[in-house]
Amino acid sequence: MSKQIMDEAGIRRALTRMSYEIVERNQGTENLVLIGIKTRGWYLAQRIGDRLAKIEDSQLPVLSLDISAYRDDLSQEEKAKAIASFDTSFDTSFDLTGKTVILVDDVLYTGRTIRAALDAIMDQGRPDKIALAVLIDRGHRELPIRPDFIGKNIPTAASEDVQVQVSEIDGTDAVKISEA
Repeated sequence: MSKQIMDEAGIRRALTRMSYEIVERNQGTENLVLIGIKTRGWYLAQRIGDRLAKIEDSQLPVLSLDISAYRDDLSQEEKAKAIASFDTSFDTSFDLTGKTVILVDDVLYTGRTIRAALDAIMDQGRPDKIALAVLIDRGHRELPIRPDFIGKNIPTAASEDVQVQVSEIDGTDAVKISEA
């Protein structure tokens, strides 16, 4: 059994608020790059990019990132299979050196996905700064990683599962929590 904790309007408001916070903390959008972690983080990054374009009247680069090659929880065989099924990098022609990167993901849990994403980003250059934006922060960190921009904090039990649904993939926008 799952319980819906955010609907389409709630997600829209959270992303809008996060977008304004990004502009405020960075004093605009100059030199910003959004990188969304595949799969749902990529769609959320695109939405934030659209909002930032409206707020600041300028388009930002929005890149996608597949962290399969950097995950620490897969066996070599599983990693090879994951790498074969995804584009394992983002546009390597885009130099991140000197940029402020806003890394976007749907749910922050243990921090291991973010650690993998940081490794992938550093392989593409040396940004001046990397900030983290997550729609849901559910706690239970295993690594010292903290988000800079949070849509919603949702304290959970380790036995619970948080699912973010986005209309581009799932046909609807929602955040649900259920027993794992």
